[in-house]
Amino acid sequence: MEKLIVSTSPHIHAKSTTQSIMRDVLIALSPAAVASIVLFGLKALLNIVLCVGVCVLSEFIFNLIVKKKQTIVDLSACVTGLILGLSLPATTGVWPCIVGSVFAIIVVKCLFGGIGCNFANPAATARVLLLSSFGMSVAGGTLTSFQNPELVSGATPLVSINAGILEGLPSIGDMLLGNRAGAVGETCIIAILLGGAYLIVRKVINWETPVVLLGTVFLLSLIIKGDATVALYELLGGGVVFAAFFMATDYSTTPINRLGKVVFAFGCGVLTVIFRFFSSLPEGISYALLIMNILSPYIEKLCTFKPLGKAGKTE
Repeated sequence: MEKLIVSTSPHIHAKSTTQSIMRDVLIALSPAAVASIVLFGLKALLNIVLCVGVCVLSEFIFNLIVKKKQTIVDLSACVTGLILGLSLPATTGVWPCIVGSVFAIIVVKCLFGGIGCNFANPAATARVLLLSSFGMSVAGGTLTSFQNPELVSGATPLVSINAGILEGLPSIGDMLLGNRAGAVGETCIIAILLGGAYLIVRKVINWETPVVLLGTVFLLSLIIKGDATVALYELLGGGVVFAAFFMATDYSTTPINRLGKVVFAFGCGVLTVIFRFFSSLPEGISYALLIMNILSPYIEKLCTFKPLGKAGKTE
């Protein structure tokens, strides 16, 4: 019994470790990070470095204060900081980056027991806090350096569509390449898809979650708007593609079994569309993720197959 070790998965006998999984996620995020620096310049790099640095430092200081074994070597704090930095506009100030990073690590992650014990995705929850606290300074988009060297704020495609302005929207090619207003890491769809494909090939994530989430957003947008082009812009125009691969696939805050993953992804897609079309929020994916994270344990319970011989489904 002295050698019994209780820890969050993946366990020591597993093929993968937490560090190796987080390393794969960092590699998958690198195309979006490089694209953000190319598109938005030095300011994007500074915000990303600030978010990653504060996340790692926050976890280090917390573990030091509570006399807990240091966990920064598992790279999960780096992943949280990078995702948060990529989900913010280039014009975001220093304080929102610091506040969001500290909140994500200390409040959402460490106070609930650390990695594997948090109730919601730290980066998504931090973004909800920043949207509620700092408003348009973190909610709006920033024009790329190719569009405006001064990196001024500009209307994202979703804001224009919600306002009924369909003229002057970026071409689909620009949407894929990232030459449009938005958060630094969500604009270049090609870079995001490259990273997502890497995670699927490496079997870090399953394909069901991103496919179901993105398919739900597109189909519901098509039904509501009745225009395939508008539905495509709804799919590509915000941060839903980025979230589908890097937030909705979080191990700790999403169901484990595949049926649960499908239900979770479908719920995220439905809520995102509801927020976009029936509220004042032009985006909505962060709020959708937070709500579905809270419901995740119940989804897991309802979608778990019962062993043969017990009441319920069999597998």
